[in-house]
Amino acid sequence: MTTIKVDKLKKYFGKTKAVDGISFEVKGGEIMGFLGPNGAGKTTTIRCLMDFIRPTEGKIEILGLDAQKNSPKLKADIGYLSSEVDLYKSWTGTEHILFMERLRGISRFDEELIDKLKFDPRKKAGALSTGNRQKLGIILALMHQPKLLVLDEPTLGLDPLLQNYIYEILKSEAAKGKTIFMSSHNLAEVEKICDRVVILKEGEIVATESINDIRRKRIYTVHAYFEGEIPKKEIVTDGIELIEELSDGLVLRIKADIRPLLHKLSEYNNLKDLEVTHASLEEVFMEFYR
Repeated sequence: MTTIKVDKLKKYFGKTKAVDGISFEVKGGEIMGFLGPNGAGKTTTIRCLMDFIRPTEGKIEILGLDAQKNSPKLKADIGYLSSEVDLYKSWTGTEHILFMERLRGISRFDEELIDKLKFDPRKKAGALSTGNRQKLGIILALMHQPKLLVLDEPTLGLDPLLQNYIYEILKSEAAKGKTIFMSSHNLAEVEKICDRVVILKEGEIVATESINDIRRKRIYTVHAYFEGEIPKKEIVTDGIELIEELSDGLVLRIKADIRPLLHKLSEYNNLKDLEVTHASLEEVFMEFYR
């Protein structure tokens, strides 16, 4: 089952094309990462999903329903966390939770979250640190275990231990069939928990890939060291990028089968050393951003 279907979504602010004709789907039980540099259109897309703003063009379906026409009904099945958690400063955490329970019914999951996140619900929101505001936002989004979680930078401001607990929760919810759509700048986080990613750049999708496929991308960095003359012009040809020229060698990047390059290098008698490293997942992501 498809939980989110975005079809040719456009959102313009005057002449600014914040989102320019993107299409993607998120399956039930999937954790989908939504990536891109600042200004790529991630938050605009999320606000359209939540019907906080209306698209200029295009269509969004969530849980099989039109996201605009059925917005009030869908809100009951969506847990949402903004990148900037907005709370009533004079209310305590408990008052926020009770208010949410009046809207959606009693929840017992909030007690577990409060305990695991080490959150003090007695404090007023206006006195909370950035990290504790984030904890309360997470509790309010997850406490009713909705069918769909839409999370914008969910672990922002949390220490690594709490981040890992959030990852465990999200994986557990996905295993129960819940769908998670999350924006994040933390590439290690995305690698750790996401099944697939949509990569956005300047309002357009540049890739939709599974994490496993991204891991298999063949991008290599090669350090080749020579005694005497460096055969730069012969080596740096189509498909081989010169990253740095050293006093005794070259640093190269290749995005293809590395064997032809290794064969070519082996023909030089003055080759004295060779070092080959596979690109990290973060480096692969950065290739998409470029």
